[in-house]
Amino acid sequence: MSIASNLNTIKSTLPENVTLVAVSKTKPVSDLMQAYEAGQRIFGENKIQEMAEKWEEMPKDIQWHMIGHVQTNKVKFMAPFVSLIHGVDSLKLLQEINKQALKNNRIIDCLLQIYIAEEESKFGLDENELNELISSSEFKELKNIRTLGLMGMATFTEDQNQIKKEFQHLKSIFDSIQNDNFSIISMGMSGDYQLAIECGSTMVRIGSSIFGNR
Repeated sequence: MSIASNLNTIKSTLPENVTLVAVSKTKPVSDLMQAYEAGQRIFGENKIQEMAEKWEEMPKDIQWHMIGHVQTNKVKFMAPFVSLIHGVDSLKLLQEINKQALKNNRIIDCLLQIYIAEEESKFGLDENELNELISSSEFKELKNIRTLGLMGMATFTEDQNQIKKEFQHLKSIFDSIQNDNFSIISMGMSGDYQLAIECGSTMVRIGSSIFGNR
């Protein structure tokens, strides 16, 4: 199967309200261009340097999503062009994104990463930290970022019930937040995106099912 046909097959299964982020990390520009030529305009990368290099080379109507863990000292390299930063998990990082967005005369969209998995390796805020963050005066002062919703990663397991429980937990947190800007729940990857959509995901991050295994 070609990248284009993989992409079209996946898109045909997605409801209209669900956005597809094609996860293109480690893949060459030639692969991304095949997806681009098939109509894909949103690509997700997990390394800022790699994303910046691809941004330089590729058409400028692409939206670049940063889906990996972000180090504050690297924010400046993507601030001129990044469309959405998925994995924001601290006030310090938000403040740095706001600072770099201001320097570039931009408002940068962000998602807050919520810790829903049972693995220790995942980043993210818990429910109490989230509520403290979004009700804080420091958060409300950030004028050059727009927080559009939440992102979470389920435990890496074959147990569909556990994954479903974690996705439902993220959806319940999302539903409890009184914020007019919140419209995105980014959850679900190649192995579990259909389950994530059933649980209320509005944005899925799919890589290997489009581009093949890494």
